[in-house]
Amino acid sequence: MTEHPAYQTDALIAEDIDGYLEKHQHKTMLRFITCGSVDDGKSTLIGRLLYDSKMIFEDQLAALESDSKRVGTQGQEIDFALLVDGLAAEREQGITIDVAYRFFSTENRKFIVADCPGHEQYTRNMVTGASTADLAVILIDARKGVLVQTRRHSFLCHQLGIRNLVLAVNKMDLIGYDEAQYQAILADYAEFAQSIGIEAFTAIPISGLAGDNITTQSDNTPWYGGPTLMEHLEAVEVGSDANLDRPFTMPVQWVNRPNLDFRGFAGLVATGTIRPGDAVRSLPSGKTSTVASISTMDGDLASAEAGQSVTVTLADEIDCSRGDVLAAADSPPEVADQFEATIVWMDEDPLVVGRAYWLKLGTQTVSVTVAEPKYEINVNTMEHLAAKTLDLNAIGVAEITTDKRIVFAPYAENRALGGFILIDKITNHTVGAGMLHFSLRRAQNVHWQAVDITRDDHAAMKNQKPRVLWFTGLSGSGKSTIANEVEKKLAIMNRHTFLLDGDNVRHGLNKDLGFTESDRIENIRRIGEVAKLMTDAGLIVLTAFISPFRADRRLVREMMGEGEFIEIFVDTPLEVAEQRDVKGLYKKARAGELKNFTGIDSPYEEPEAPEIRVNTVAMSPQEAADYIIGQILPLK
Repeated sequence: MTEHPAYQTDALIAEDIDGYLEKHQHKTMLRFITCGSVDDGKSTLIGRLLYDSKMIFEDQLAALESDSKRVGTQGQEIDFALLVDGLAAEREQGITIDVAYRFFSTENRKFIVADCPGHEQYTRNMVTGASTADLAVILIDARKGVLVQTRRHSFLCHQLGIRNLVLAVNKMDLIGYDEAQYQAILADYAEFAQSIGIEAFTAIPISGLAGDNITTQSDNTPWYGGPTLMEHLEAVEVGSDANLDRPFTMPVQWVNRPNLDFRGFAGLVATGTIRPGDAVRSLPSGKTSTVASISTMDGDLASAEAGQSVTVTLADEIDCSRGDVLAAADSPPEVADQFEATIVWMDEDPLVVGRAYWLKLGTQTVSVTVAEPKYEINVNTMEHLAAKTLDLNAIGVAEITTDKRIVFAPYAENRALGGFILIDKITNHTVGAGMLHFSLRRAQNVHWQAVDITRDDHAAMKNQKPRVLWFTGLSGSGKSTIANEVEKKLAIMNRHTFLLDGDNVRHGLNKDLGFTESDRIENIRRIGEVAKLMTDAGLIVLTAFISPFRADRRLVREMMGEGEFIEIFVDTPLEVAEQRDVKGLYKKARAGELKNFTGIDSPYEEPEAPEIRVNTVAMSPQEAADYIIGQILPLK
């Protein structure tokens, strides 16, 4: 490699690559982010760090010099931001859009830095970058002081558990290195930081472009006696160091079973240290055992600590699989299914209260519903605002309920067991990120009561297999009529049934619900729970509801046992259903007198693969009922 005359990288790389790799193999790793408002100089700062740490090779330097002259913002000088702003759109606009990750190292430490976008519309990208960081460098343009995005990013960093904060007051060269202005910015930020619970931060006056206080002390700031940015980055305690003092936890990523004689549990140690002979507990089952061995590709280890990926074998054959957590037997995490959490909404479509999403926490994936937010947080004033939902980039606090118990710890104590993402079940898009605060008291004090007469006993007494016959279709399609005909035929056959009709249920159980999207979701959730209880009693349950959303019908299906949920699509074209208009509802909806009416101003999502489909244009209700009976028999 030909070296640039003014830019010498580590000579050991060219002389002895093996020696270079050995030298750097055991360095600690610091993950940090740069964030702040638009054009505060985040990309320039990272470019300067890469340049000063000699992490740019000749071809990269040549390309940087060429790009700086072509699209740079510094005239004929090197534009360090171009080292990081990799997207064409970023270079054209001079902004950062996506999170850019870069690796560099010094004599003392290795680093992965994430350059986070400053625009408010890309807040979700910033959350992604901050979720794995040990430290945050919050930049402030010395000319502008503390801005809205400064507050937003500081608050998010604090919420995401980043306790090492650096306030880098950048572009000091543009204010003549004025100490008084620098101190005024510090005072302003310190007041804000205290209001959101930030206990400490390190302030450094810098110039990313000129290099002041980046790697060497600047003569332009004789009044500043603290460390340079690089000195601080090299000395600060990394997150894995703090995790060593906590009890052992390891989410199980994979059960390694290469042969009949070996069964190991592979995963990344999240906190603490583990050694052969240590007592461990598998959660959520609570079964205990002792560690027999700790294995890696390089052989067995005498111990493993936070940050290491290992395979643990146990002395006893206990039930443990992916999604479970191995923990210190005497200090296990909690297990619960209801929580309070902070949620950052990251999707263009708003949160739908009551809709089922996937929650992924570590290696655990469960179905979850989110209650109406307790409040949304105004990051400018820290005011708690009333909110019915959360829109893109909104931050709120809400209660969430999972469909089964999960192993967790408060995010402030354990990121691996306290941080989660929300995934839309239909699009598979990540729509939110969150941090668990605590389990709700009712989740800790409410337990399943064991009973002696089981659902199988109830079914055997009735000599039938419990089923849910879920009739779905547009208003006026004939759901209730057909369901009633089916129940009459089942009664003649001495089957034990119960019909839940949409209108009838809204007179009692669901009379408090309206017809908004959230209310419709809650309506179906409650019906699903009632239907589940009725199948526990051994009944064949018939339900006649529009149930317009696939996700909600899928939620009810997941409540039931294998083969118990039978979706019956009463397929009637909208124009036919509207012609019937037995209740006059379509007429009112067309006149604007009835809002959120399915088929008019609210969508109906047809079943994609229903067990039974009946066409009421081609069949009479009696014919449809006969067809359904023929499809579901035998029910025994």
